Amino acid sequence: MTDSPDTDRLSALLDELRILLQGTQVLTSFLIILPFNASFRDLVASERWVYAATFLCSLTSLVLLSAPALHHYLRRPVRHVEQFKATTTALVRVGAVFISLALVLTTRLVTAQVMSGAFAWIAPGGIALLLLGVWWALPLLHERREYGGPKT
Repeated sequence: MTDSPDTDRLSALLDELRILLQGTQVLTSFLIILPFNASFRDLVASERWVYAATFLCSLTSLVLLSAPALHHYLRRPVRHVEQFKATTTALVRVGAVFISLALVLTTRLVTAQVMSGAFAWIAPGGIALLLLGVWWALPLLHERREYGGPKT
């Protein structure tokens, strides 16, 4: 018995999600241990707020990006593949927003410790522009150019 095209696309979607999930797990793991380092106490209050926002963004992303796997497990066999894919797509998009924010904030947190001054703001701005361009604008531009916009 072969899988239907819908099931094949669902498997591909879940496989792609595993890549995002691993990066999010690693980032969250490092953020979890950071406050237990002795030097964490040396952070100024504003950097602690940046850390807290980073940690919460990373955790939120981890929850959102892992949700489709749990949904898939709890709903197996998936009877409404299209509805499941739509839910998964929404969770991944919102999760990607939060991991994007976490990456920018992490960049700010690290650069503020390594270099003071303008670089501590330029580097996260550069990462924000890179993420905006490569993760968000490029795929949407390609979709618009090649197919006239998102599938309705």
